[in-house]
Amino acid sequence: MVATSRFQKALRRAKGTRPYVDKMAELVASVAGSAGPSARHPLLKPRERIQRVGIFVVASNRGLCGGYNGNLLRLAMKSIHEAERSGSSVEIYVAGKKAASYFRFAGRKAVNFSVEDNAAYAQVVELTDRLTDDYIAGKIDAIRMVYMHFISVGQQKPVVVDLLPLAALAKLAGTDKAPASATPETAGGIAKARPKTCYEFTPDGDELLVDLIPKALKALVFQAFVEAAVSEQIARMVAMGAATENAESMTKQLTREYNRARQSQITSELSELMGGVEALS
Repeated sequence: MVATSRFQKALRRAKGTRPYVDKMAELVASVAGSAGPSARHPLLKPRERIQRVGIFVVASNRGLCGGYNGNLLRLAMKSIHEAERSGSSVEIYVAGKKAASYFRFAGRKAVNFSVEDNAAYAQVVELTDRLTDDYIAGKIDAIRMVYMHFISVGQQKPVVVDLLPLAALAKLAGTDKAPASATPETAGGIAKARPKTCYEFTPDGDELLVDLIPKALKALVFQAFVEAAVSEQIARMVAMGAATENAESMTKQLTREYNRARQSQITSELSELMGGVEALS
């Protein structure tokens, strides 16, 4: 019941933020498209060599949600191993106590962001600024985010998206060739936001992108946290439903065993009583 109540609240939140995120992505894509090859925002341009990869994992703070964290962390480890096999060093960023505990147990150093169950936008801004600063400073050549993508109430799946550079926007703007790993899910779906109408902008595209791209990135990361929260509550509802059914089944089984043991004891006592009566007679 608690999970159901929290799920309804998280679902309303996710539906409420989605139109803003989609429109922001469409706006940024329009500006980047108008700027064309002249766009040179540092978050758009892929690095020539990917030597250091950041893996940002969004997990839960609490357990009792079935395979939610297990599936997510397995995908994160797969992504880490793929990056290491390609010759890149990996920097791990985590949000969620379960992910922090997992990597600590695995003996891997991770940068831990303390985020509440229902992440506030201010918290997301803080951690996104940290990721952006590390990328611009050259500490990281690419950042990938692993989180539970909410598709519908009946379907959620862990995904890996290229968070930085914004490869989909780079391809749209024509600044650089997008990496082969770019997919329609890259950067939270910005690739789907190709504009159909040509606009004129004042000031020019480059100046607008300086302000728009960081805001769009923060909105995309925040949407990922919101979708992860919805998926977590759905997983918790399923897990608690299964636990309730198992508890009821166990109660019935234990009740039957108790009744059999009680019947056996009563029968034994009656037999002893009847044997004593016969012995006295």
